[in-house]
Amino acid sequence: MFKKILIANRGEIALRIVRACKQMGILSVAVYSEADKDTLAVRLADESICIGPAPAPKSYLNQEAIISAALISGAEAIHPGYGFMAENAAFAEAVTEAGLVFIGPTAKNIRQMGDKVEAKHQMLLAGVPCVPGSEGALPEEQSEVLALAKEVGYPVIIKAASGGGGRGMRVVEKESDLIKAISMTKSEAEANFGDSVVYLERYLQKPRHIEVQVLADTQGHAIHLGERDCSMQRRHQKVIEEAPAPGITEEQRQQIGEACVTACKRMGYVGAGTFEFLYENGEFFFIEMNTRIQVEHTLTELISSIDIVQAQITVAAGLPLPYQQGDVQLSGHAFECRINAENPYTFLPTPGKISYCHLPAGMGVRVDSHVETGSVIPPSYDSLVAKICVHAPDRPAAVNYMQAALSEAKIEGIDTNLALHKRLFADEGFNQGEVSIHYLEQWIEQNI
Repeated sequence: MFKKILIANRGEIALRIVRACKQMGILSVAVYSEADKDTLAVRLADESICIGPAPAPKSYLNQEAIISAALISGAEAIHPGYGFMAENAAFAEAVTEAGLVFIGPTAKNIRQMGDKVEAKHQMLLAGVPCVPGSEGALPEEQSEVLALAKEVGYPVIIKAASGGGGRGMRVVEKESDLIKAISMTKSEAEANFGDSVVYLERYLQKPRHIEVQVLADTQGHAIHLGERDCSMQRRHQKVIEEAPAPGITEEQRQQIGEACVTACKRMGYVGAGTFEFLYENGEFFFIEMNTRIQVEHTLTELISSIDIVQAQITVAAGLPLPYQQGDVQLSGHAFECRINAENPYTFLPTPGKISYCHLPAGMGVRVDSHVETGSVIPPSYDSLVAKICVHAPDRPAAVNYMQAALSEAKIEGIDTNLALHKRLFADEGFNQGEVSIHYLEQWIEQNI
């Protein structure tokens, strides 16, 4: 096992990894920008090193500074958390070349899953169900593209192979708009991602967003930890997540989970990963794989009692997973609310100083947060300030637990979206479950 790990991140995920290290008896090194010098992760880590000014390109995206900090501190491994360098194949390679261990999958796997066309190809080979569409990049010949779209059936969606975060996508309702839409998406993809390759899929009308958590080790062993429902989204950004997904049967769970495990084994995947699907009319369709820890990993930890961050560290050290699939027993229901520093009605970011902070606690409540009274939310980074999670015996009870937790939470000095979450957990449609990925945006249009 490692003796010392450097954490190449900030905020709540950096603090989460510091805590996992402490529980495992591992020393932790926090790197930080000048804007984050007084944060909890920096104060609670065993060591801390400033790696630059506030702008991320000069600090948390500065590969040389991060690796130098690891070497100077004597750390043996780097945990990237999520965001920043977590899915950067070049960084994973640089870490390895420096004689350190990257706590995550190989650079090869990151590249495979970062390219949406290659990822879909790998899933098809592994028998993972995919959305009907092109099995690779769209052909150059217009007649072939038109024939393919007609076979798939309108509406279709054009996607950038290197896209992500809801960017590089365009829905096409009719044949006469297809060629122009492809040209526009290619131009946007080249400008945003440096890669003009696009592909085509059937556009599902009212799907749900369901993802499957996996863990894999260097011995070729892999397991799944069930699924999460992340359908409550705004502009492709998740707002509320839950686990397990409402309406998914145990047979469906095992079937899709086993398909994901097969794909992991086939790719030689190592570490934590998440297979993301659109789910409609009882069918799963693969959309992408995230080769890192997810923001919402907390939900799976609550219903499975398995520490995913500790598992990441264990397998990165070359040790086998301490779990078999039969050891995974899911229990109860969990919700996560992402509390952001943003206006709950305009959704504009609201950086600033928190004058008062009280976060909920008690039976069945978990809060992952790096903020406290006096904390400053800088304008340079993501606006997430807390993840309020609850775990209860069933979904109706979990709704009640979350309503109680949200009523207790108080964050003053800046605007947050707490008010939005309170209204959503009072919404009858959401509380009935099984909402589509369009539900929240439609709700906002009607209610805000």
